[in-house]
Amino acid sequence: MFTGRHWLISLLLFCWASTLWAWSLPAYALGGKLPELNQPAPAFTLATNSGGGEISLNDYRGQWLLVYFYPKDFTSGCTLEAQRFQKDLAEFKTRHTAILGISADSVDSHAEFCDSEGLEFPLLSDPDGRVSQVYGSWLGFISLRHSFLIDPDGILRERFVDVRPAVHSREVLARLDELQQEKSA
Repeated sequence: MFTGRHWLISLLLFCWASTLWAWSLPAYALGGKLPELNQPAPAFTLATNSGGGEISLNDYRGQWLLVYFYPKDFTSGCTLEAQRFQKDLAEFKTRHTAILGISADSVDSHAEFCDSEGLEFPLLSDPDGRVSQVYGSWLGFISLRHSFLIDPDGILRERFVDVRPAVHSREVLARLDELQQEKSA
């Protein structure tokens, strides 16, 4: 007969075995399978609010890139996150890092959002979620709040899926410093 202690030991063993098993699986988030770390970042080309053209991942070869997905222009969390990235933009630039925001909103909505918030980095329109899907950041009709750091060689170096808009920019800068030190060592 099992006692309380036996149940606790069984539960702990189950949790330990489940954790070992989970570590062997690909990473998933609410939006699907996330791209693998230390592999080439999934390529994309999307329409942008800046310059009326398109922007591709390959346009940023030779520099670090933060690609952040967000749900919707003009919403409180998305506005706060964008404002914090704008506030820290000079710090990103000193680290040779560009910023791209991606959501399902239209190019026109992005242009209005940038004008309203004084954003000086491009926002890309992903209306059908095609790019959001390959980054594991699509929830049927909106992009989820996920971010990805890509190195100058186009290799995905970090994923952020538990994003808190108020502090996310600072978290990204701290991780960027670590990654850049590792790369230069």
